[in-house]
Amino acid sequence: MPVDHTVEGTTLHIRLNRPEKRNAMDADMTRQLEDALDVLEHRDDLRVGVLSGAGHHFSAGTDLTLERSPVTERGGEYGIVRRERTKPLIAAIEGIAFGGGLEIAFACDLVVAAATARLALPEAQRGVVPTCGAIFRVLEALPEATAMGVLLAGDEIDGVTAARLGVVTRPADEGQAVAVALQLAESVCTSSPTSISALLQAVRRVKEADSTAGWAATRAAIDIIDGSADMVEGVAAFFERRPPRWHPDARQPASQRSGTELRRTRATP
Repeated sequence: MPVDHTVEGTTLHIRLNRPEKRNAMDADMTRQLEDALDVLEHRDDLRVGVLSGAGHHFSAGTDLTLERSPVTERGGEYGIVRRERTKPLIAAIEGIAFGGGLEIAFACDLVVAAATARLALPEAQRGVVPTCGAIFRVLEALPEATAMGVLLAGDEIDGVTAARLGVVTRPADEGQAVAVALQLAESVCTSSPTSISALLQAVRRVKEADSTAGWAATRAAIDIIDGSADMVEGVAAFFERRPPRWHPDARQPASQRSGTELRRTRATP
């Protein structure tokens, strides 16, 4: 199964299980992730969830064979990004958390990252923009100068740096992120479940105003890039494993450019 889960005491361990694609998210994974979160939410014997990736990586984000990040009605992007939860979820990051993978981690309540983990938002290098909350959440998580390097230059942050900057709740040695996350889950379970639920709801209310503005800004950014020549070229370059060749008029929406120009951009080898 592309998403599996196991019960470990009062913790539900959810695992993204598509290692051959670096756990890139497609529609099937999104539905199954939402189903696993339903299990966490509805079983009274479960107190906390741990979310990890199979193989050597957390997640590479959206499968780029898709035009859009997959969504569900309840959870939004990837079935998790906009979901309201009453039980905490811990991201356990090994390897890469790129693009939507980092946005999934941002949607969790606590983060454990191995020292060798790599966090990045490479969307601008592919002619697109983050669409699942990272545009505003990276500014909440990181100092502005660091966040802008991540957004604009595709800078990567390793697990050690992420811990130093306060992105990570607890650091871990390489290969130990899940073990440390399960230990953190045990610590969370010593707290009152009623208190935890109340705190999660309170934190969500505090963030709601900023999130509303953030989602509006994200929508505006998507409208600018959507259908642009840069978007076409960036995705093509990724699959062809070559540097992108940005078009000088790429900021003009593709719908406003001549058919000849657009065909030439898409046919560029």
